[in-house]
Amino acid sequence: YVMLLTLSPYTPRFRDRVSPPGVMIRPYLNGFTIAFNVSQPNTWQPYVESMHHFLEAYDDKVQEEKNIECVPGQYFIQGGNDSEEKKACQFKRSLLQNCSGIEDPTFGYSKGQPCILLKMNRIIGYRPGAGVPVSVDCRVQKGNESHLRSVDFYPGNGTFDLMYYPYYGKFTHVNYTSPLVAMHFTDVQRNDLVPIQCSLNGKGIINDLNSDRFLGRIIFTLSIGK
Repeated sequence: YVMLLTLSPYTPRFRDRVSPPGVMIRPYLNGFTIAFNVSQPNTWQPYVESMHHFLEAYDDKVQEEKNIECVPGQYFIQGGNDSEEKKACQFKRSLLQNCSGIEDPTFGYSKGQPCILLKMNRIIGYRPGAGVPVSVDCRVQKGNESHLRSVDFYPGNGTFDLMYYPYYGKFTHVNYTSPLVAMHFTDVQRNDLVPIQCSLNGKGIINDLNSDRFLGRIIFTLSIGK
């Protein structure tokens, strides 16, 4: 009991052995296979609805009301007591451009060009990339590499800006919304199962550990029918 009294509810006591981040995708409905037929809206509408629901917290107006504009390209270090509420940087869904759901409310699914969002797991105090933004790339995980011919990344060239780090924990960083990278699969082989691996790249990132498919990378399957 005495030892428990010495623990802080805001930050872990030891942060010198923090593991590199894992990643997750949205939409995530029925496992890691995203399968639909372009000509059958009922097959892709659940993915679209899931995306809109997930991005509600990223609506531009919501972000402008709750969070502040930050300086890109540098960590947002905040001092003060551990118990003080921390400010959070705006991440507006409009930054996702063609994958924002604003101009195309179907996120490309109605055209057979689906958008998938990638986010890093939150780790208190972690500063990814050691001063250089972590980037994302995607490739065919196994099989014919020509089945994945084109992927666009948003925002920018598919990086997690440093200004969204470090994260200070749910008790004090209450309005924090994790930064996202949108992957727009604009040219994928139709009528086939295409296994995709999307990986984080940066200093301190581990993305090749066979025993953990979520550490620094994620593997999923696209199946796009006509």
